[in-house]
Amino acid sequence: WDNEHIWWDPERFCGTTHILVPTKYLWMPDMTIEEMTEQDKASPSPNLNIRNYGWVEFRNDQVVISTCKMRVYKFPFDVQSCNISFKSIMHSDEEIKLFYYKNNSEISEWSRKAMETQYEWLFVSMTVTSKTVNHFGFNQTMIVYTINMKRRSVLYIANFLLPVLFFLCLDLASLLLSDTGGEKVGFKITVLLAVTVMQLILNDNLPSSSDKIPLIAVYCIGTFALMLLSLLETILVIHLINRDAWQDIEQDKTKDPVEGQEEKLTNSHTCFIGIKTCSSCASVSKNSADGRLSIGKEVRTLKGSEGRVTEVSIALEKMSDELGEIKKSITLLSSRQEEDKAGYWTRTAQKINKAFAVFYVTAAVLFLLSVSIMWYSADE
Repeated sequence: WDNEHIWWDPERFCGTTHILVPTKYLWMPDMTIEEMTEQDKASPSPNLNIRNYGWVEFRNDQVVISTCKMRVYKFPFDVQSCNISFKSIMHSDEEIKLFYYKNNSEISEWSRKAMETQYEWLFVSMTVTSKTVNHFGFNQTMIVYTINMKRRSVLYIANFLLPVLFFLCLDLASLLLSDTGGEKVGFKITVLLAVTVMQLILNDNLPSSSDKIPLIAVYCIGTFALMLLSLLETILVIHLINRDAWQDIEQDKTKDPVEGQEEKLTNSHTCFIGIKTCSSCASVSKNSADGRLSIGKEVRTLKGSEGRVTEVSIALEKMSDELGEIKKSITLLSSRQEEDKAGYWTRTAQKINKAFAVFYVTAAVLFLLSVSIMWYSADE
């Protein structure tokens, strides 16, 4: 700043063009950084540099801990902008007017050279603007330096994004495993738990100061949902395959009643043959009888034949009832075999498995492409 009360001729003072004066002997502006959250612990510079034409210069290095709103929607490919605002505490713009004398390109180049080491963040650029604010009923001049930084994403890609992608590839490869055993379900559950552990690690590293859900969280949730859907499909397929085994057991149990009915059919057939033989014998004996028998003997023979006919009718009725029961049993068994044929659910499970494999691979590829495009093109 310019102090109008200070001036001297260097020729009269042995060519001295500037001197150092302790800060306590001259006035200094009450400057502050608006975003600062902690007081600077470094010792301030004790001297002022005064030029012979009244120009006063004060230089002081500070370690500033300030607040900065983080936009982590595109984490870990995010670019952050943090402001450092300088203004006076008590003086208005009529008493102190702040200004800057370097443009944005010069400030960015000077800042890039001053930063010797860059760790998690990479310096992109710095811009400076001047504005007038009114906080205490009067206008004040404020100089705002905006620092643009880019996060180093290589470590997050290697330590988080690629492992989750590898887990998804393992889950895709599990489609080649057999569905008859329980190893496939155990393998999928293990991979699902591994992704859950990765989500817990992400929760510890991801900043919480964001209005939107970060894309990396969408990436993890989408991967988890695909794996969960694959696990449910595997459980359904195994259930359908086991259903065929249960039906085989039920069919074995239904064989015994049918064999009993077949045995009854055989006995009835034997009885029918016996009845037919008896009828034939009665007919032969009747034809060969002596024509000289008495009328009384003929009457007794007719009465005996009528008794045998009655017995044959009763036997035929019983055989008809048994044949009806056998017919019902055979019809019921054939209808069950047509409805639930052996291997029907296994073939259904194979069709579901093939259709889901095509859907799963297509959905995974489209999901990864969508997230990648959003990461590189979406605006926060």
